[in-house]
Amino acid sequence: MHDFLTFIADIGIFVLLALLSFITVWFFIERTIYYSDIDISNYTNKIALELDLSKRLATIASIGSNAPYIGLLGTVVAIIMTFDAIGAQEETINPSEIMKHLGLALKATAAGLVVAIPATVLYNALLAKVDTLLAKWEIAKDEGEI
Repeated sequence: MHDFLTFIADIGIFVLLALLSFITVWFFIERTIYYSDIDISNYTNKIALELDLSKRLATIASIGSNAPYIGLLGTVVAIIMTFDAIGAQEETINPSEIMKHLGLALKATAAGLVVAIPATVLYNALLAKVDTLLAKWEIAKDEGEI
């Protein structure tokens, strides 16, 4: 059980957070390119435009809101490992072993925040662009260009 928890805390959480970070950056780049190439005058329906503009934004928002929880999961696992290390000591407690596990716990929390904060910033930037494009569509529609 200890080896499994070590694997989850050492590798699993960080790999998952790295994957989520990659997805966030990939979707941000894809959406940025899409927004720069879109011709809003091709849309006669605002809902259709809004649907096309908001694709993948929910994924970025979900990553931004859930990455801290994934980091927290790593923290909890590392704290469990710390208590396990303390409980396994029959005579004296090895402070370096405890500090190693506590350090891992803090790294997991930090990694979750390192993924969440940029994801939230990127989501908000994309959402602002969506709002701008929708406003431009409304103006074009009111001026009879669409």
